[in-house]
Amino acid sequence: MHPPMDNLADLRILISNDDGINAPGIKVLEKVARAISKDVWVVAPETEQSAAGHSLTIRRPLRVRQVSRRRYAVDGTPTDAVLLGINHVLKGRRPDLVLSGINRGGNLGEDVTYSGTVAAAMEATILGVPAIAFSQYYGPDQPVRWATAEHWAPEIIRRVTRVGWGRNVLINVNFPDVPHGQVTGIEVTRQGKRKIGDELSERLDPRGDPYIWIGAQRAEDRSTPGTDIEAVTRGAVSVTPLCVDLTDRDTMRALATVFA
Repeated sequence: MHPPMDNLADLRILISNDDGINAPGIKVLEKVARAISKDVWVVAPETEQSAAGHSLTIRRPLRVRQVSRRRYAVDGTPTDAVLLGINHVLKGRRPDLVLSGINRGGNLGEDVTYSGTVAAAMEATILGVPAIAFSQYYGPDQPVRWATAEHWAPEIIRRVTRVGWGRNVLINVNFPDVPHGQVTGIEVTRQGKRKIGDELSERLDPRGDPYIWIGAQRAEDRSTPGTDIEAVTRGAVSVTPLCVDLTDRDTMRALATVFA
């Protein structure tokens, strides 16, 4: 277990994301983190890496560019950024906590397997550093309510770090698409079901060659109580612990009887 963190002011915090070093969400998260601790560092992708998943760049060299004091950009994926942030930029003293986000859009249900935001937190977890991923849900053609995330994120960080969590676990947080004063509460949830890719657009390019564009339509279950999707669409902040160990113990025991 990661031990509880009682004095947040003494924490070394590393921030990353998948929307890129100049994204509005990471600026919100920096503001939140700097209100908690004076030792805040940012190592994030140079450009947007949404849906990059937990991909690692191994076929070309990576470049790290210092943007300003304690802020660095990496020309790679969120996983690359966190790996280099922990093992290169901060190799003299590793961070005590990694915060990822705040993502423009929710990371709910099966989104977590595609999400670069979650992947950044996952990489930190694998490297032994506790991590929290943050995402701000928003509706079609609606402005992103960054103020909601900014208002509730500090409370989430304080409460979560007060109890600590397993070394194979990362915390996935989603803020609802409502003004911060209308949030119904903070709920601990499980991963729901929300699959992207049901809408495929088939078209022709200017040369007459066919192509397929994966759309944003999702088949999602908003009605099952206790899930991240149901909570967020109802106006609550969802807090979901995700385990890096994907082993299913029940199936493992069943297979053991077959191969005994």
